[in-house]
Amino acid sequence: MTAADSYFVDFRDVWLAYNDELLAQNHFAVEAIDLQVRQGEFIAIVGPSGCGKSTFMKLATGLKMPSMGKILIDRQPVTGPLKISGMAFQAPSLLPWRTTVDNVLLPLEIVEPHRSNFKAKRKEYEARARALLQKVGLGGYEDKFPWQLSGGMQQRASICRALIHEPKMLLLDEPFGALDAFTREELWCILRDLQAEQKFNVILVTHDLRESVFLADTVYVMSKSPGRFVVRRDIELPRPRDLEITYTKEFTDIVHELRGHIGAMRKAGAPIQQ
Repeated sequence: MTAADSYFVDFRDVWLAYNDELLAQNHFAVEAIDLQVRQGEFIAIVGPSGCGKSTFMKLATGLKMPSMGKILIDRQPVTGPLKISGMAFQAPSLLPWRTTVDNVLLPLEIVEPHRSNFKAKRKEYEARARALLQKVGLGGYEDKFPWQLSGGMQQRASICRALIHEPKMLLLDEPFGALDAFTREELWCILRDLQAEQKFNVILVTHDLRESVFLADTVYVMSKSPGRFVVRRDIELPRPRDLEITYTKEFTDIVHELRGHIGAMRKAGAPIQQ
C-alpha cells in the first residue's frame, strides 16, 4: 500500500467555480485545495466568514463536483453524493411531527441498503437509535417531540441522526454555534467520546477556535475568498482531552496563534505553513 492509499480524504489540487460563467472569468470559490486526511483523523477548518468553508464541505460530500482537480474519499473517486457520510448543521432541523427516535431513524428510511430492509429490521434499527440516544444523554426523551426538547437536546438528536447509519465520515458545519457556552462544551465531550469509540473521520467547520483546538487532531485555516488552506496546525495535546486542558497555557497559546493567522488572513493571503 502506498502512502496515498492510506488517506481517507484526498483532495488533489481542487478548484471550484459555481458556474461556467464564473469559471470563464477565473472566479473561484475555493482554489488549489490539497488536503490529505488519515483514516480516523479529526480535522477542523476555521477561517473568516465567506472564505469557502461550507463550499469545501459540499465538495467533501459529493454535493458539488470540482471544476478542476480530483477528490478521493475512502480511496474512491467522488462522483456524486456520498452514502458513507453523515452530516449535522447549526440548525438541528428535526421534523416537528416525528418523535426524537423517529427523527434519528430517518436516514435508515432513506439511504440504501437500509431503506430496503427498514420494515424487516425496524426493531433492530430502533434499538440502535435508542442506544445512541442514551449515549448522548437523551435517555427518557426518545419518545418526545422536538418542541419538547431544548436546543442542546435537539442538537444531540441531530448528531445521533447523522451517525445512525454508522457512516465512515461525519461532517459538521457549525453544529454548536447557536448554543450557550456550557451546552456547547458538554457536546464537545459527547462528540469526543463518540469519535474515540467509533473511530469515524470528522471534518468540523467552526468559527470557535477553542472548539477546534479541543476536538481536532489537525486544524486548517482558510484564507478569505477564494478559499485556500494557508495554515496547517497539528494539535499535539494528549488524548483523551478533558475540559480542564482549555485553561492551560499550552492550549491558549495554540488558540492565540490561530487567531493571529486569521487576523493576517483578513489582510492578505499567504503560502501554507506547516
